[in-house]
Formats: sequence, C-alpha cells, structure tokens
Amino acid sequence: MLYQLYDSADNISYTPEVALQAGLGMVKTLKAGINKLELGSKLRKDVWLREIDNLLSQGAPTTMIAVCGDNIVPTSGMRACTAVVTEIAYHAAPTINADVSFLSEVEWRAELAVLLDDLVDEDGNLKRTTDLRSDSGVAWHKVHAVYPSIAQEQLIHMTVDQILARDKNIANVLGTTKKISAKNSTIFAQEIAKYIDSKDQKRETKKKDHGPALWPLIRQVNVRCNAQALSTGAILVDLPGVADANAARNSIAKDYMKKCDCIWILAPITRAVDDKTARDLLGEAFKLQLMSAYDAHTITFIASKCDDISCSEVIPALGVEDDPELEEIEGRIEQYKEETAVLKEKKSDAESSMKAIDKQLKQFRAFLQEYEQHKTALENGEIFTPQLTATTHKKAQSAGKKRKNTRRGKSGSPKRYKSFGDDDDDDFEIDDIDDDIGDDIDVDDEDEGSDEEEGDDSDGEQDMQNEPEEEVTVEVLQAKIGDAKEAIKVGREQLNNARKARKDAIDALSNLKKKETKAQRDKNAFCSLKRSEFSRDVLKEDFRVGLKDLDDAAAEERNPHSFDPTQNLRNYDEIDLPVFTCSSRDYVRITGQVKGDGDPSCFSNVEDTGIPSLRQWCHQLTISSRSRAAKQFHTHLKTFANSVRVYVDGIGDVTIADRESLREKWESTPQGGEGMYGGDDEGMPYWRSSPDPMSTHPFQAFRGMMSQELMDARLFSMNNQSSLKVDARGEPIGVTPRLVKEFGVHVEKSVSDLQDLFRDGLEDKCQVGAANAAEGAVQHVDEFAGSMHWATYRATLRRHGSWRRDLNVELVTPFTRNIASSWSTLFESDLFASLSDAITVCINELITDVEASAAAGLKDRVHAQGSVSQEEARHALEQTMEVVKEALVKEQKEISRCLAPHVQNELTDGYNLALEERGRGSVARQKAVFHNYIDGHKHDVFDGGADVLMGRLSTAAETIGKALNESLRELAEKIEVSLAVLWEGTRDVPDQIRARLQIIQSVSELLDQLTMWSAAEKASTAS
Repeated sequence: MLYQLYDSADNISYTPEVALQAGLGMVKTLKAGINKLELGSKLRKDVWLREIDNLLSQGAPTTMIAVCGDNIVPTSGMRACTAVVTEIAYHAAPTINADVSFLSEVEWRAELAVLLDDLVDEDGNLKRTTDLRSDSGVAWHKVHAVYPSIAQEQLIHMTVDQILARDKNIANVLGTTKKISAKNSTIFAQEIAKYIDSKDQKRETKKKDHGPALWPLIRQVNVRCNAQALSTGAILVDLPGVADANAARNSIAKDYMKKCDCIWILAPITRAVDDKTARDLLGEAFKLQLMSAYDAHTITFIASKCDDISCSEVIPALGVEDDPELEEIEGRIEQYKEETAVLKEKKSDAESSMKAIDKQLKQFRAFLQEYEQHKTALENGEIFTPQLTATTHKKAQSAGKKRKNTRRGKSGSPKRYKSFGDDDDDDFEIDDIDDDIGDDIDVDDEDEGSDEEEGDDSDGEQDMQNEPEEEVTVEVLQAKIGDAKEAIKVGREQLNNARKARKDAIDALSNLKKKETKAQRDKNAFCSLKRSEFSRDVLKEDFRVGLKDLDDAAAEERNPHSFDPTQNLRNYDEIDLPVFTCSSRDYVRITGQVKGDGDPSCFSNVEDTGIPSLRQWCHQLTISSRSRAAKQFHTHLKTFANSVRVYVDGIGDVTIADRESLREKWESTPQGGEGMYGGDDEGMPYWRSSPDPMSTHPFQAFRGMMSQELMDARLFSMNNQSSLKVDARGEPIGVTPRLVKEFGVHVEKSVSDLQDLFRDGLEDKCQVGAANAAEGAVQHVDEFAGSMHWATYRATLRRHGSWRRDLNVELVTPFTRNIASSWSTLFESDLFASLSDAITVCINELITDVEASAAAGLKDRVHAQGSVSQEEARHALEQTMEVVKEALVKEQKEISRCLAPHVQNELTDGYNLALEERGRGSVARQKAVFHNYIDGHKHDVFDGGADVLMGRLSTAAETIGKALNESLRELAEKIEVSLAVLWEGTRDVPDQIRARLQIIQSVSELLDQLTMWSAAEKASTAS
C-alpha cells in the first residue's frame, strides 16, 4: 500500500506536509490501476497522463525570506569587504550540504578592473591602503587575498590579463562550484571556512607562507540542512546590506529581492530604536520597492543581541525602579552581598589562624629535632651545644621561678606549651573557630606574659645569671620530647580545624557566588525583556507613522486640492508589524550548541531568548501557502478520481446509435480506425502536435517568449489537419476545437483590455513621473556629488552610479513615487475576473448544446455528466487563473525594477566621460562633465524609461495571453475527455473487467480517505 488507510478522521494527525505525502501515495496507486486499463482514445491517455504527472509534480510550496541587515552566516572575517548571497534551505538528510559557486572569469575580470582603478589616484600613484574602510583599502585587501605574492607596487603596473595569468590555480577555480557535505555543524564550519574565511594578514606576520584566499571569488553559497525551523518550506536568503564592487553579486541580490515572498529586517536592538532603523529600512524607498499593499506577513523586524544589556542605563531610562519584580531581585542580590562579606571575614580569620598555627608548628618541630639530637648526643657521650633550647631553658627557669612554676623541672617554652598542652576540646567547635583560634594559639597569653614580665625583666635577667643551669639529662630531654610531640599533635588538630573552617567558608562563598550570578542574570533578563517590550512598541509605532507618511504623500500627489492629512486612509491601529527580539548567543549557550563560551550572560529560560518564537513565526509564515496547496491538491485529486470512476463505470445501456450520434457531433477526431474503443491506438489520429505535452508548463518559462513553432503547435494550429474532423468549410469541429476557438477570442480581448488598463492607469502617471525625475535630476546629481568624499564619488562613477549609494535608483525615485499608488491599485485589482466569467459561459453553453443534441433516452445521462464536467472545469479554471495571477505578480515585480537599470544604461556614456578627466582639478571637472551630461540627456533618459515601462507591460500582457491560450487549450481537452464517456465504450474482455473492478475499488477507497482527510483538516483548523 502506497498510503496509510485510516478508519476515522480522528486518527489522522493532520499537517499539510503529511496530507500532501498521503495524496502523492494515492496518485501513485491510481496511476498503477490506470496503467492496466485500455483507454478509449489517445486524447484520454494524454489528458490523464498530464493530470497524473501534474499531481505527482506537486509538492509542499516554499516561502522565500530575504534577510536584510547583519550577516546571518559568516561571509568573511572582513565584513566590509564582501557581500555574498547565502541561501539556506531544508533537506531531510542528516548532513549539512553546501554548494559554493565562484565567479566566472568574465565576472572576475570586470571586478579586477574596478579594483585596480580603486588602488591608484588620477596620477597613477598608489593610494593609501592601510584603512580598510576606504575604497583603496577594500580593493587591496581583496586583491591581495587572492594574489598574496603580488606586491602593491607591482600590482598597479599590471594589467588584468597579467594578474589572471599569475596563478593558474585561481583561474581554474573561476566558474566552478565546490560541493561540501558534513555530518555536523562543527565540521561544516571548518570546511566552509576554507572558502569564506578572510585572514587578517597583519595578525599572521609570523607565518611565512600566505596561500591564496578564495572568499573574494565567491558568487553565491547555497546551504541545505536539517533545520526544524525550515522544515515547512521556508528558505532564508541572507542579503547583506554591504556595498560590493562585484556586479554579479549585486545582480543576484536584486534577483532574490524580486522573488522573495517575505522580508526580514535585522538590526541590533541597541540601534533599532535609537537610530530609527525601522523607519529607515522600511521607509520610502524600501516601501516603493514592494509596490504593493501592506501584508502582515510581508515584513518582519528582528532586533538582535538582546543579551547586550546595561541595567544601570535601562532601569532609569524605562522608569522601572519601583517594579516589585525588580525590587525582589535586587533584594536577593543585596542579601547575597551581605552574606558574602560575612563569609569573607570568616575565611580571612581562618587563614590568619592557619598562618599563626603553622608558624608555631614549625618552631615546635625545630625544638623536637634539637631535643632528639641532644638526647642522642648524651646517650653516645658526645658534647652537644643547644642553639634553640638553651635560651628557652634559661627563660623557662626564670619564668618558672617568678611564677612559682611547679612543673617539676620541665623546660621549654611555657607560653607556647600552654597553647597546645592546655588546649580545651570545647574551644574548637566549628561555630566558634574564628573567635577561639586566636585564644587557642595563646596570642592573649603572650600579651599577658609580656605585661607580667615587663616590670621584672631586669630582675629576671639578673636571676638567670645568678641561678645555676639545670642539669640536662636523658630523662629530662625525653620528657621534653614527649611534651613537644604532644604540642605538635594538638597544633595539627587546630590546623585541621582552621583548614576546615576555611574550606567551609570557600564552599559557602562559591554557592553564594552562583546565587548572586543567577540573581544578576535574572536582573539582566528582567531589564532586557522590559527593553524588548518597549522597543517592540516603538518599532511598531514608527512603522505605522512611516506607512501613514507614504499613504499621505501618495494621496496628495493623486489629488493635491482635496487632500486632507487629518483623514486616515486606512486603520493604522490594525497595522501590527511583527517584531521579534532575540538573543542567539544566549540561546546556543543554554541549549549547549557551543562549547567554551561559558554560561549565558542574560537569560536562563530558552523562551526568553526569543528564538523559539521566531522559529514558530517561520512555520506560521508558510502555513497558509502549505495549507492551501494541500487543500488544492486533494481537491484536484478528488476531481480526477471521480472522472476516472465515471469512465470506468460506463453509462449503462445506451444504444450504439445514440453514442455514434453524439460522437459525430462532438468528437474532435474522425470516427474509424482501431483504438476507438480500445485496442491498438497507434493508428488513432491525434490533433495535438506537441511531442511532449508535459515537457513544460505554460507558465513555467513565463518571462521568456515562447518560440513561434511551439506556440503554433499549442494554439490549435495543428500540423496534421487531415486527422481532424472538419465541416463543409474545412473548419475543425468538435468539443476541443470549438472551445479553443471561443477561448482564444476571449483571451485576445482580455489581453487588449489589460493593455488598455495599463495605458489608462499608468501612462499619464509615467509621463508625469518622468517629467518630475527630469526636473530634479540635475540638482540631485549636484547634491549627490557634494555629499561625499571625492574618492567615493570617483568610485561611484567607476561603478556606473551603483556603489555605497545607488545614484540610478535615487534619480528614478520621483518617477517611482509618482506611479507607486496607481501601480499598487492596478495590480491589486482582479484583472482576470471578466475573462474567468467569459470562459465559464463558453463551457456552460457548450454543455447545454451537447445536452440538447442528445437523444431523448440519453438526455438525463448527458445532463448528469455535464454537471461533472462543469465541476471539473471550474476547478481547473480556478487553478489556471491563480497561476496567471501569480505569474503577473512576478512579472510586475520584474518590470517595477527595470527603471534603475535603464537609467544606468542610458548614463553609462556620461559616467565614462566624467572618468576621463585626470590631473589637477579633475574632481571638479568630473562633476561638471556629469552635470552637463545629465542636463543634456535628462528628458531622453526618463521619457525613455516611461516608454520602456509601458512597453514591458504591454509585452507582459501579450505573453500572458499566449500562456493563457496554452493553459485553456488543456482545459478544453479535459472537458472533451470528460464528456467523451457519453460516446466511448469499454472493452468487456476478462482482464479489462478485472482491471475495472480493481480500479473502482481503489477509487472508492481513495475517495473515502480524501473525505477523512478533509474532515481532519477542518478539525485541525478549528483547534
């Protein structure tokens, strides 16, 4: 089974993609059944084959989204040096694939010529190239990247041919396409970086060999990946807003702007509001480019880098100081800071205790070592002179005498011994360690001892001199060794306790640091979300204001005397520009897509980054086209399946005479020959001369004129007239010839009406627009020249007006502004409604005539089949009209952008003449030459533009007429095939009977499934 069978619509999880996939399985099943049938005529075979191929060729529609602003993918490390159009689309494979296409040799030659001109001044001397923001800096960086072995001094004396001949490997790359496939984004980034990464030569001076870079040669990058956001048909096209010296890349970007369905404006949130980016990017010139009514899905604004936040600036700016949520967050931060201060003090006390204890332990270890050495010497009968313990022994005796020491002759340091020997375990509770550690190491006791001994110091010294030294024996030393070891043991315990106290403080500080960081991130997120909320409102309002300004300007130009600026031309409160505030950096950190970047700086919740909402919007943008496509597909399939069932069922008991009577009047091919009722149809005469009716759709190559031979074949100019039934005057007769003839009359009238509409609606506006453009051209050219540095002006001349600003577009702005409103109004209207009505009338009249010509016993059956044919025709006509409208929309977009290229072409001689001026004062002379050229040619340039525009529109109407004739001819064939069941029979041989039974069962099953899918679609829409 090629598609899944369901028992109930409730079991279907409806999505447009799944519906289309199931539909394709049904078509394949239907095709397999039809292949077993012997059809009644070659015409039926061809029409059904065309229907099946048409259904099988349908897939989920795509929505092309042009992204203007910052680069969404890396094109070069030097952002100002290149602007590569990058298309990112979905595929189901797990790999990431890319096609990197390179400029052709002709395109690279043209760019090299411009870049070489940018490197030298009018005297032929090398310009300064260290500033990468300058034209010469950009030019040097690009040329040097491709040809690193050529020095600047060499370069300016070389021709384009000499440069190209310098590296054959580079020449071999030109015009090729490199394919990349990687299993993950990390590997893909490494692979594509070889082509698009720009190395900063200054930072790589240690490397001796700089191989050629390829990024300046890239024409376009097409990426296909398994990205969920693009899975529903969205295609992102990065159109960087950076001027480029390469005409090929500029042309690609402009072509995408013509084809795109939606436009995303991307700008950092820090600039989006303050710099009025919304009003700039969606302003007058941008809106004129659309030349159509505002659609809520057409334009989306994305404010990026929302994690770039300064709370100290945002809080007072937005006046949220008293916000309860912010107060709670700041309360937590303050609490954590206070706790941190306490813990730091505890940590410091513990470290001080550790230092003091460690110092004492070192002393006692030294005493212990000397005692042991002294004892060993005594035991061996050797002489030993104490260095440390001698003084201590004397002081100990003196102190013992003064204090009535009852320690039985034990020497050593009483003070130090007390700190360990008199240690109380209770003193070392963790809670009291900071308070007790100082006492336990006897710091206060030392002070008391000092005070106590201070008054008697001289007496003590005298007593020590008078007192005989205590005799040091092995037993005495053994006792002292025991005391020292005990003291060291106690000291170690105290040191361990101090260390534990320090570790506990450090651990607590670490936890507090995490809590404080989390609280600060919450504060950052709060401020960022508040700023985003404010920014969205400002951007939406700016867009409404900009849209009203456009409407008011158009209304004033239409009727300046009755224009009232207080009257709104539309409900601007309903204009809701979709604005998304996003942080891609925090999103990839939260989701773990990057390693080594640390924790997110602003957001903890992935939803707050705005990326999930933008992904959902990406799906939503495509849902209407996807749902419409799936619904149309199922309707088309249902209509075709019914047609098949009607033919296979047959029309019951009808006499051969009645059949033949209808055949004689309405079949377009003559009676006789095998294949009329089946069998071998090779001898069946067929009036269509197109060798492959499915080779091209009538609107597929719409913009190019069809060849005369193809049109002759497809406009019912049949090259095999002898195979057609004709009347006494030699005119073809039958359903198809009659309808084709009548359709042709109405199409011709529709084309004429369309051309009249273009003339009436736009010709006068074009003439006025041309006059306005000519009137302001000279002044604008002077202002343009005076608004920029002379080097930039000269670079603009070299590029025939299109550089950082496009002079050609600016010159035609008064023209396009004048026609914008009329243009929009004209193409928003239903230009083919009358044609659709006329075609419907022709079909209904023909079916009425067929019914009237039928025998009395056949009239009911003819009426029923006529209704089926009308339904099929209605559906097919709707599809045809929709395709025609889409074709006209694309064509008008193309035509609306033809003025600037026309102006550029007309001014090419002027640009070149101005460039011929060299030497001292050449800049002023260049401006004067171009000024005079504009002044002398302005009327020819802009009047010619009006003629070009009107000519293109007239040609478009004729082309649409020819495509309509072809599409309507197919409709006529379909109607004849639908009606032909009235006079065609089926063969009753066993294998054909089985085949018919099988296909009847398949079609019934298929129609039941389509009904369930329709119910599932309605339930999905309702939910």
